[in-house]
Amino acid sequence: MFNNSEPVFYLGVDWGTAKIGLATADSVNKMATPLTVVKTLEEVIAIIKREDISVLVVGKPVHMGGGQLTFTKGFAEFVTKLSLKSGLDIHYIDERLTSKQAQGLEGDKKNKAKEDAIAAMLILQTFLDRS
Repeated sequence: MFNNSEPVFYLGVDWGTAKIGLATADSVNKMATPLTVVKTLEEVIAIIKREDISVLVVGKPVHMGGGQLTFTKGFAEFVTKLSLKSGLDIHYIDERLTSKQAQGLEGDKKNKAKEDAIAAMLILQTFLDRS
């Protein structure tokens, strides 16, 4: 799929109606790191281009009981447009409890934006660990 001599760059995405947390990683280190929080799809597309992203990993909402949620209209629209505008396939990772884990890792309860980027990092790291 990818040439092993060239690193592959990943973008982890924690979508929300008000904010979108982002994290990055590469195929050499396979260590996700929080990047930033943005508000629009256009900002995500700009980062994909700037960071030379090849793989998108998006947190997928799942019921605690394990049943798959029907995508909300906003989420479905976001991932459809993200795929079309980026030209990249999207890999989905169960995002259950990532916000709770991010709160524990962040420690600063006043900084919700950092939590979204950390949640994106957890989503991406889960994907990398399974690859």
